[in-house]
Amino acid sequence: MTIKQATLTQIQQIASDQKISLVPLTDETVLNDSGLDSLGFAILVTRLEDELGLDPFTTSDEITFPITLREFVQVYEDASRQS
Repeated sequence: MTIKQATLTQIQQIASDQKISLVPLTDETVLNDSGLDSLGFAILVTRLEDELGLDPFTTSDEITFPITLREFVQVYEDASRQS
């Protein structure tokens, strides 16, 4: 499973668990407009750390918070190449 697939799967699972409606998820989806709240994103980062063994938001000093889904996935892809 790719990082993007894992991310989309986890987002959909979190939305289902929390009974949240998501907008259609594309690379250009603005994270703040996705339907997940801050708790949902915290859960997402935790689940991705468990699944991928990565938390790029705590392991790098050079991370800027991503705006779009594409940027979010890119942060994880970049971290996976550096580990």
